[in-house]
Amino acid sequence: MEKEHRRNAASDDPDFLLERGVLRRRTFLGYIGGGLATALATRSLNLAAAEEDRVDLPSIQAPTEKPEKLPAPRDPGGKRVGYAVVGLGRLAIGQVLPAFATSKHSRLVALVSGDADKAMKLAHQYAIRPDSIYSYENYDQLADNPEVDAVYIALPNSMHAEYTIRAARAGKHVLCEKPMAVSVKQCETMIQECDKAKRMLMIAYRSQYEPMDRAIVKMVRDNKFGDLREIVSMNSQNIGDPGQWRLKHELAGGGPLADMGIYSINAARFLTNEEPFEVSGSAYRRKSDPRFQEVEESAHFTLRFPSGMTAICATSFATHRSQFFRLHGSEAWAELNPAFAYHGLRMRIGRVANGEEILEEPRIEAGDQFARQLDHLSQCVRRNVLPHTPGEEGLQDMRIIEAIYESARSGTVVVLPVPSGIRGPDPAEEI
Repeated sequence: MEKEHRRNAASDDPDFLLERGVLRRRTFLGYIGGGLATALATRSLNLAAAEEDRVDLPSIQAPTEKPEKLPAPRDPGGKRVGYAVVGLGRLAIGQVLPAFATSKHSRLVALVSGDADKAMKLAHQYAIRPDSIYSYENYDQLADNPEVDAVYIALPNSMHAEYTIRAARAGKHVLCEKPMAVSVKQCETMIQECDKAKRMLMIAYRSQYEPMDRAIVKMVRDNKFGDLREIVSMNSQNIGDPGQWRLKHELAGGGPLADMGIYSINAARFLTNEEPFEVSGSAYRRKSDPRFQEVEESAHFTLRFPSGMTAICATSFATHRSQFFRLHGSEAWAELNPAFAYHGLRMRIGRVANGEEILEEPRIEAGDQFARQLDHLSQCVRRNVLPHTPGEEGLQDMRIIEAIYESARSGTVVVLPVPSGIRGPDPAEEI
């Protein structure tokens, strides 16, 4: 592996205690033997095979025209990494399942749901065999399905840890939605169990694979903005249903800070390639509002970084949708607005050129964010390379979230240790 596994210690308590009253199974099935590792993991699949299928066409444009760009070759169906999607809620149905249609290296081969009727309907739509539909009770039988190389976990936050661990024990790689879990302890256990099973664990930070975000990262590295001073970010929506699972502490583990504020936290970290050393925060809840009986309504927080940069962020479940960040440097600024949406991101850059204030709006082809992150993990599985956003990336965000909640409770600034070695290699430009 390009990066050696760093965490070999297994959990002292395989049935790990979940914190803060979060839903959990009381027992796990025993460890599934290593002999059931997937067929894909035991054979070498060379990415060069896809390049051999590339079709090149002669240019028909004059030299003054924009060069024509043909799509990268796609893997034949049988050579793609097979995924089981775990949890068939709004995100899975609206975004994850359709993403396989534009994927180049990934294919949908199984579904896991607690609703048999819904699973059968979706299986019919996506040509999934009936014997590749699983319930949460027989989830561990994924170990016996050689077509399933990895799972995409799209469950409520409090269920991420259990179903990641069970997948790893079944010999499957894991792509887990964010937040990674509902506590630092759970995140650490997930990492340990995936290492123990020698399975990859990637957290679904789709923004880190999105071309506009990647372009800003490159501009930061090339010092296009001068010294970075601050990032200002907001991520909010107005949830109307008081029964929505994100408003239940037992399922969500927190309110908008964990669900939406994490986007601002992660953006500040990966855009600048810095880690905060201290945080301060506050949280607000109107008990008169039936939506906010268990979780905060809004949160505001500040992250301070070693270079002197500051991130000033807010998040809410009770305001009209707002999803933006603006990165301020000494020589220019860049913003995405919207920044965290599935589609329609818009970039603007402000600077002075030849003594005049100018506003640039670069046009960058976005593509499907979910297909891009699926294909990144598939490439990592085939190459045996650490994912760009491994478990440590999710663990660091959870450390920061817990520190913000602690600051909100205590009214004090909370100091964080500065970690190292959080991310894997950059994703390929052509995924």
